[in-house]
Amino acid sequence: MANTKTNLLTILGVSIKPGESKEASFDVANLHTSTPVNVPVIIERSKKPGPIVLFTAGIHGDEVNGVEIVRQLIAKGINKPKCGTTICIPVINVFGFINLKREFPDGRDLNRVFPGSSNGSLASRVAHKLIHEIVPYVDYIMDFHTGGSGRFNAPQIRIIEGEKQLNKLATVFGAPFVLYSKHLTKSFRHTCSKLGKPLLLFEGGKSFHIDDVITNSGVNGAKRILNHLGMLNSKFKVSTPKKDCILIYGSKWKRAKYSGMFQTSAKISSKVQKGDILGNITDPYGKFNYFVKADHSGYIINVNEAPIVYQGDALFHISTAFK
Repeated sequence: MANTKTNLLTILGVSIKPGESKEASFDVANLHTSTPVNVPVIIERSKKPGPIVLFTAGIHGDEVNGVEIVRQLIAKGINKPKCGTTICIPVINVFGFINLKREFPDGRDLNRVFPGSSNGSLASRVAHKLIHEIVPYVDYIMDFHTGGSGRFNAPQIRIIEGEKQLNKLATVFGAPFVLYSKHLTKSFRHTCSKLGKPLLLFEGGKSFHIDDVITNSGVNGAKRILNHLGMLNSKFKVSTPKKDCILIYGSKWKRAKYSGMFQTSAKISSKVQKGDILGNITDPYGKFNYFVKADHSGYIINVNEAPIVYQGDALFHISTAFK
């Protein structure tokens, strides 16, 4: 809570005065060995008043590239604001992070149980604590994700269509793509939207992998947002995106027609034309070779990098409506 008389900000039982740096602990449950699990929440306040921005990652325990982005924001001091306050939670699902799994130990996907319950499953309790003890005090949220199951996402911001403020912030962030997508029920993004908290969801890379291009896109985007809000320290330079954002209003998956060994030849983020060869599926015996071709023109925003695929598996996510 914020005390307007003393300008004191209290989060997770820790009070932070203007100009202070504090670390709170986002604790929900111990490990099964009774070992406590401390999830650090790094809070930086400027002496000057301003917005409160929350940076989150690791909602899925295997999405380490998002964790790396928030880690760099902290390590480089980008999170030390010229005005206002930043709150960084690099790993929300620390249980999945420890076990190298997407879900919580209870088998639940944290991003499908919001707003959660104080008496529910472990994942539901974490969601409830985040929504009730941190989100109410912030003005903006940036949530960092990656692709799953070996599928590599092009760096992109996902927002709902028709929200002027989010559209402006997404353009300022400067990722190569802005993908307009509907809210998923019980997701963090959907819940924050219902609470009136603008959230930018960044997607890039794949699980269990750290990619420099993706990391740089996320860090540079965060810097642009902080600069836009007047919060970025003047010692940091803000780069201008090399190209304007491609706005994607519709997209479609190209799926495998056959099972086999898969190799891609099309590059992520590239524009392809209908009929272009995107990759090929072969068998282990040298008897079969099927060329995967684009069904329509568009930008490739996700590539399946798995070496083995089955009939019906998603191979390429290609935009259908864009500008």
